[in-house]
Amino acid sequence: MSQLPKDDRDPEALAALPDDALIDAVQRQTFRYFWDGADAVSGMALDRRTACGPPDGKVAIGGSGFGIMALIVAVERGWVTREAALERLRRMQDILFRATRYHGAFAHFIDGTSGATIPMSREDDAADLVETSFLVMGLLCARQYFSEDTAEARRVRGDIDTLWRDVEWDWFTRGGRDVLYWHWSPNNGWAMNHEVRGWNECLITYLLAVAAPRHATRPEVYHRGFAAGQGFVNSRSYHGIELPLGMPYGGPLFFTHYSFLGLDPHGLKDRYADYWDLNCRHVQINRAHCIANPHGHKGYGESCWGLTASDDPDGYLAHAPDTDNGTLSPTAALASLPYAPAEVMKVLRHLLSVHGERVWKDYGFVDAFSERHGWFAQTFLAIDQGPIVVMMENHRTGLLWKLFMSVPEVQVGLRALDFSSPHLASPAS
Repeated sequence: MSQLPKDDRDPEALAALPDDALIDAVQRQTFRYFWDGADAVSGMALDRRTACGPPDGKVAIGGSGFGIMALIVAVERGWVTREAALERLRRMQDILFRATRYHGAFAHFIDGTSGATIPMSREDDAADLVETSFLVMGLLCARQYFSEDTAEARRVRGDIDTLWRDVEWDWFTRGGRDVLYWHWSPNNGWAMNHEVRGWNECLITYLLAVAAPRHATRPEVYHRGFAAGQGFVNSRSYHGIELPLGMPYGGPLFFTHYSFLGLDPHGLKDRYADYWDLNCRHVQINRAHCIANPHGHKGYGESCWGLTASDDPDGYLAHAPDTDNGTLSPTAALASLPYAPAEVMKVLRHLLSVHGERVWKDYGFVDAFSERHGWFAQTFLAIDQGPIVVMMENHRTGLLWKLFMSVPEVQVGLRALDFSSPHLASPAS
C-alpha cells in the first residue's frame, strides 16, 4: 500500500500559511501516524511510536477508533482513496474478529498480529469498556460514511453491525447495578472495581450503552451512575469562569475531546448541562490557568497553553491545572480548535515558529514538551494524534459530528437519555 508523503516544508514556512491551508497541512501530517505508522499486519493504530526506532506491535483499541475517524477525514480530503480505506478497514476488522472479546468488549491493548490480549496490569488483563466505546464510535462513523452499494462496503458495514451488536453493555452493570464498570476479567472478575462515575471522558460510553441494539442498559444507569458520582456537578468558578460540571478546574482537556469526536456539542443539552457551553468553559479555564501560570513554568502564556494526559519527563500523567508539572501537550490546544479558534491558531503558529523541528516531525506534533525541564518528547500517541485530525475537521466541516449524530441507534440513545440536539429529527407522529 502506498505511503502518504510527508510535508517537506519547514515549520517556519508552514507557520506562514493561511489558516485553512495550515490546518490542512497539520491534519494531513498527523494522519500519517494512522496510515504509514499503523501496525504493519492489521492496519490498526499502535498505542505509541517513537520518532526513531521500531514499533512494539501493541495496538490501542480506543486509539484505533480515533484512527478510523481520521481515516474518514483522509478519504474526504483526498489523501487516500475510498478503495484503499475500505481495504484498510477490512484488515482492521479481520484482527478484531480474531481478537479475544470479553462479553463483546475488547481489551485496552491487543497484539497486532495475533489479536491476543496484552494486559495493562495483573488485574487489568481483559475487557475495557471505555476503550471499546471509543472503537465503536469510530466504527459507527465508518458504517455511515461507507454507504455505497458495493460488495466491499456491504461487508464492512455488516462486520461493523456484528461487532457493535456483540458488545454486552448490560453485563458491565455487574448484575443490574445502576452504574457501568470499566473492567471485567475472566481471571480476576470485577477486581478492578472501577465504577464509571463523575464528569470525565465517558459520556460516549453511557450513550452507546443505552443505544445498543442488543444488551442495552436502562437510562437510569446513566442518571444514577455517571451523573450521580462525586465530581459530576461543580458550579464553582475558576479564573472568573463558572464550571457547571466536572472536577476542580475541569480536569485534563481530553474530557472535551474524546466523547465529542463524534457527539456534536452544539446545542447538545440534557438536564445537567449545555455541553457546548461546558466544553468552551473548560477550555477557557485551562487556558487561563496557563496564562496566570501560578507555578512560574517556563514557556507558558497566551500563545502556549494546553494541559491534558500525555507523556512527560517522568513518565505519563493526566496533566491539568491542579496536576501541572510544566508539561504542555500540543493535542490539548489543537484538538480544542472548535471551542477557541483564534486562541488555538495562535498556539499552532507559536509551536511551529518558536519550537520548530523540536515539536514538528514526520507524524505531526510530538506528544508533549516541557521548557521547564528542557524536554521534548520523541513519542507520538494514538489517543493524542487522533483528536487533532478529527476535531480540526469537525471545526472545518463538522464531518464526523454529522456522521455520528446521524446514526439511528445514537439518536435513539440520545432520546432515551432526554438529550436535545439540532441533529435529532422530530419523532414520527
